[in-house]
Amino acid sequence: MSKKKRNAGDSNPAAEKLAANSVALSDSKQTRWLWLVLLLGMLGLSAAGYALYANNKSSMLESAQVSSSMQASKVGFVGAETCAGCHATEAKDWQGSQHAKAMQHATQQTVLGDFNNAKFNYHGMVSTFFKRDGKYFVNTDGADGKLADFEIRYAFGLEPLQQYLIEFPDGRLQALTIAWDTRPKAEGGTRWYHLNAAEKIDFKDELHWTRQNQNWNWMCADCHTTKLDRNFNVASNTYATTFAEMNVSCEACHGPGAKHVAWAKGSKKGSGVISGTTSNVSEITPDPFLNNGLVVALDERKGVTWLADHATGNAVRNKPLSSQRELGMCAQCHSRRAPQTKGMNHDGGLLNSHEIALLTNALYFPDGQQDDEVYNVGSFMQSKMYAKGVTCSDCHNPHTSKLRLPGNTVCAQCHTPVKYDVPSHTLHAANSKGAACASCHMPTKTYMGVDARHDHSFRIPRPDLSDALGTPNACTGCHKDRNAGWAAAIIEKNFGLERKGFQTFGSTLQSAHVGAPDAPKKLIALLQNPQAPAIVRATAVGELRPYLSAEIVTVVERQLSDPNPMVRAAALDTLLAAPPQERVRMAAALIDDPSYLVRIKVGRALAIAPNAGMAPTMRGRVDKVFAEYVASQLANAERPEAHINLGLFYIERREPLQAEAAYRAALALDPRFVPGYVNLSDLYRTYNRDAEAETSLNTGLQQVPGNADLSHALGLLRIRQGRVPEAMPLLAQANRAAPNNPRYAYVYGIALHDTGNVPQSFTVLEQALARSPNNLELLSALVEYARSAGDTKRAEIYGKRLAAFAPK
Repeated sequence: MSKKKRNAGDSNPAAEKLAANSVALSDSKQTRWLWLVLLLGMLGLSAAGYALYANNKSSMLESAQVSSSMQASKVGFVGAETCAGCHATEAKDWQGSQHAKAMQHATQQTVLGDFNNAKFNYHGMVSTFFKRDGKYFVNTDGADGKLADFEIRYAFGLEPLQQYLIEFPDGRLQALTIAWDTRPKAEGGTRWYHLNAAEKIDFKDELHWTRQNQNWNWMCADCHTTKLDRNFNVASNTYATTFAEMNVSCEACHGPGAKHVAWAKGSKKGSGVISGTTSNVSEITPDPFLNNGLVVALDERKGVTWLADHATGNAVRNKPLSSQRELGMCAQCHSRRAPQTKGMNHDGGLLNSHEIALLTNALYFPDGQQDDEVYNVGSFMQSKMYAKGVTCSDCHNPHTSKLRLPGNTVCAQCHTPVKYDVPSHTLHAANSKGAACASCHMPTKTYMGVDARHDHSFRIPRPDLSDALGTPNACTGCHKDRNAGWAAAIIEKNFGLERKGFQTFGSTLQSAHVGAPDAPKKLIALLQNPQAPAIVRATAVGELRPYLSAEIVTVVERQLSDPNPMVRAAALDTLLAAPPQERVRMAAALIDDPSYLVRIKVGRALAIAPNAGMAPTMRGRVDKVFAEYVASQLANAERPEAHINLGLFYIERREPLQAEAAYRAALALDPRFVPGYVNLSDLYRTYNRDAEAETSLNTGLQQVPGNADLSHALGLLRIRQGRVPEAMPLLAQANRAAPNNPRYAYVYGIALHDTGNVPQSFTVLEQALARSPNNLELLSALVEYARSAGDTKRAEIYGKRLAAFAPK
C-alpha cells in the first residue's frame, strides 16, 4: 500500500465509492485516509521484466499444486496444469510472467528480502527480519504498538519491490508496509524501506500494517489469486477466505474451464460469440459449448488488421471494435475501481462487477494525467487510441504480460516510423532516452516509493497548460532545469500553435475543481461534445452536482439517456442532490436499465420514494433495485463505508432502526471510523434523542481526539442546545484541524460574528476565502457583514466577486 502524500486530495480504494453518500469529511489525519490505494501491491502485476529472477522460478506444475489452507476446489475451475495440457506455448509464456508469481508461499526460493537479522529503523521503531526453524519472521510493532514476532506466510510480488503477508487467527492476512526494494543496488535497491517513509505511521493510523486498509483479503486478494471467495462473516468479524489458485492463472481471465475441457475432449458443437454483458454465467451459456465452452470469448483481435494511412502516418482498424470484453476483463484489476459484487466477473462485461473511478481531483490532474495510483484503464479510456479501437493486447502479450515488441517498435505497428521515429518528430537524437515514444507520450510517475508507472492516456505533451492548470508535462519532467514556458516555445516552434492533442478538457475540469464562476457553462459545453470520451463526460456530469439549479437538473436529466452506462450512473449520483420529486421521477425511468451499475444507482436514488400510492407492479420493480443496491453494499460488508451507505439508504427509506444498526455495524468494524459517530449522532438528533447524539460524538472524540468532523458536529449540537460558550472552542478546533474545509470556517465565522467578536469573524472568513477564493458562502457572509459594519469598500470588493457567479 503506497502513500505518496497526506492531504485532502489523497483517496482510497473503494471507499471512494463505498462512502460516496456519507457525510462530508475534512482533511484531518483520520479522515484524509478514508481513501487509499485500491489494489494493495499491484507490484506483482508490474510491467517490469522477470528475467532477473529466472533462476528462482519453480515449474508451473509446482506452482499449480502448491498447498495452502486457503486453497480450495472451485466448481467449474480446472487449474493451470490442466490448461497446459493443450496450450503449452501460452502456458510457458505465462509461467515466466509476474501474473504467475503474484503471490507465493514464503520459502527460500521465493523470498527476496534480507532475513539475516537485518534491522530497519523507521522513525525510531526498529524492526528485525530473521529466520527461525526454516521460517521467516519480523519483529515489529503490532496492533498495540508493541514489538512482537510475526511469521511471514507469503511473499507478495516481485519487481521492483516485494511485500510480505502475515496471517492472523481471524483469517486476515495483513501486508507489512516495510518492503524489500528488489532493484539492483546500483539503482538504489537491495534494501528494506517503508512505503510511507516521509511520515511516521503508528499503530493508531489507518495506514498501519495491522489495520483494515492494509488487509489482503479485501484490498489485494481478488487480483493476486484466481477465483477468490473472501467469505467474510459480519457477526464474528472474521474471514474464511479461499481461492482456486495462488496466482493470476488462466481462468482468472478466461473464466472457469471445465466446460471448455469437456468441449475439447469430445463434443465440439457450437462456437458462438457472447453478445450479452450479464454477470450470470448460466444466462451467458445456455448451450454449454458456446464459445467452445468458455464463459467469455476474448477474440476481439481475431481477423483484425491495422491498415496504414499514408496521409497521416497512422493506422486504422479494418473493422470497428464493437465490444469491450477484453478491456472489461483487464479493467477488473488494472484500474482504480470499486467492487459492486462478491468476487470477480468472468464474462468480460465492463461495469457488471466494478465501478471505474472517474477523473476526480483526488485521483487525476485536471487534464486527465495520472496523479494518485489509478493504474491503467481510467487513463486509457480517455485516450484517442481507445476511441479508435485499440485493445490492451494490441500492445501487450496477455500471457507474458510484456510488450509484444520492444521499445518504439511496438508503436510502429500503427505509427509509421519514417514519420514519427525520427529526430524531426522526437526532437531528440535517435536511440536516445528522449527519442522513446513512451518518454513523451506515456510519462511515468513513481508510486510505492520505487515503482515508476507509465501514464496510459497516450497524450501529446502540453507544457503550455502546465502553469495555468498546475499539471506536469513530459518535457520538464526530464528537463528539470527548464520551465514550462521554455518547453511550450519549442513545441510551438516545431509543431505549430494548433497541436492541442485529443484531451482538451483540462481547463473545464480545472474550473470545476476550483469552483470558478464559468464552471457550469464549461461543463455543459463539455457534455455536449460528442467527441469527449465517456469517462470525461461522466466526470463532467458529476462535477455539476454543486450547481443543481432547475436548468442544470435538465442538463443532467439528458445524460440519463447517454448510451454509455458510466455517464448514466454518474448522472444518477448527481441527481441525489436534486429535489426529491424530480429525483424519483428521473431515476424511475432507468429502473429496468440493462447495466447492473446503473440499476444499483437507481436503487439508491429511489430510496426516498414514498411507499404510499405506488402501484403493485411498480412496487416489485422498485424492490428489485433496492435489493440490488443493498447487495452491492453487502458485497463489501467488511468495510465500514458500506454500512454507512446502508444507513443513509435506510434513513431515506424511513427505517431508523435499520439505519442505527448499520451505523453501529460500521463502528464495530472500526471503532475509530469517524463517519459512524457523526451519522449516528445525526440520526439520534433527528429523532430528538439529543443525549444519545452527544454521547456518540463524545465517544468518537475519545477514540479520535481533536478530530475536525466530530468537533464541528458537537459544536453545532451545543449551539442547538443553547450552550454557545461550550460550542465556540469546538468550532474553533474544527477550523484549526481542517483549514481547507470552508464550511467549518464559515460556521465558525458566523458564530464569532453572532457572539459579538466581529474582528475575529472577519479574520477567520477572509483567511478561509484566501484558501477557497470561489466559495459562495464565504463571499456572501463577508458582503453582508461588511455592509452591516459600514465598510462599503470591502463590501464592494466582495460584492463584485459574488456577482460573477450570478446566472448570465
